[in-house]
Amino acid sequence: MKALVFGAGKQAKGVVWYLANRSDFDQIGILSRSEGPIEEIIEFIGDDKLEKYVVDVVAETEKLKEIMKEYDVGINALPTRKTCYATVEAAIDTGLDMIDILEEYHRRPDPYETEDLEIPEGMSVEEYGESLHERAVEKDITFISGMGFAPGITNFTLGEGLREMDEGESAIARCGGIPDEEAVQRHPLKYMITWAFDHVLREYNIKSPAIKDGEMTELEALTDHVKFTFDKFGCELELECAVTPGMPSYVYTRPELENTYEKTIRWAGHYDIIKEFKKCGLLDTDPVEVGDSKVIPREFLSDLITPRLQPKEGDRDMCVMWNTAEGKKDGKPIRIDYYMLDREDPKMGLTSMQRTTCFPPAISAEMIAKEEITEKGIVAPEDCIKGPIYEKMIEKLEEVGIEILKEKTFD
Repeated sequence: MKALVFGAGKQAKGVVWYLANRSDFDQIGILSRSEGPIEEIIEFIGDDKLEKYVVDVVAETEKLKEIMKEYDVGINALPTRKTCYATVEAAIDTGLDMIDILEEYHRRPDPYETEDLEIPEGMSVEEYGESLHERAVEKDITFISGMGFAPGITNFTLGEGLREMDEGESAIARCGGIPDEEAVQRHPLKYMITWAFDHVLREYNIKSPAIKDGEMTELEALTDHVKFTFDKFGCELELECAVTPGMPSYVYTRPELENTYEKTIRWAGHYDIIKEFKKCGLLDTDPVEVGDSKVIPREFLSDLITPRLQPKEGDRDMCVMWNTAEGKKDGKPIRIDYYMLDREDPKMGLTSMQRTTCFPPAISAEMIAKEEITEKGIVAPEDCIKGPIYEKMIEKLEEVGIEILKEKTFD
């Protein structure tokens, strides 16, 4: 079996680590437009199963497709929507099964701040997403869209919870990556960068699809701001959560729900600062005049703050999740909560964000290659990680130290 990883950043590194150390793949390709980052991953992994490909996925389409033909499955860990969709287009044309980490349900692309995403002339964003799905079905491709931590683990835990109910009513995800208890004391905003901060700021600024009180709607970022104490796994953390884009497939795959949306977890106090930034216009994307120049406030803010939020020596991160599914079972209310607290593993050499984001798609890739996941077209995690496949996914995550606690309550 052969797996091809697109990208050579932090998330690609985590995917390759799992494929090389925990899977049955005989060959693992790493494809990026820059050779240096690929070499860094190869040196870190130190496995002769690795192959490198220096390709610009936007400019060298035919070369990309020829490489794809050599592989059984691809895992997309590219950072932008433009590069992501260029790879998706090539994979569909080639007939390569795919998993994509991007926080996107490719059947319904996000219409906000499209980041140079090129839509075919004459098509709406929705029509384009549906055309990708139809083409993937015609090519007999399995394309898991939005598989990582969130979306990903959030989706399939809540999906399995809803399947235990006779009638599902609500699926709310709460999740986030944060510095651990010691590292948080050394960083402004009570935050530490584990993935692109400009993308984090984007999430703080755009609307997200949701179902609220039975109505299909869009929720403003940072609304429904709630502070809470996370007291699972032997700790007591003062945290908060607020609405952000995430789990974007649920409003389409589970339209019967009364409520479904995602909230991002941060240390208590973080969002109060971000809200003040927004009030001051620092998250705006329209250029403003500063002296003789024009400056985009959010880009300036990101460039200014990013160096101050980088991990310092000895800093470690952790990922926190608290998901809730509610509904009816045998005519009675039922609630199922899923909790996770994963910490960086310095022996492994990966952050918690890499572990929780990268291991699920790597596990899924092996399941596709072994024909254990067989759904075709663009499929959301909640619709393919189910039943025995769900149980196997949970077991595989536990083997690498990612534990998910399930609590069931009947009223």
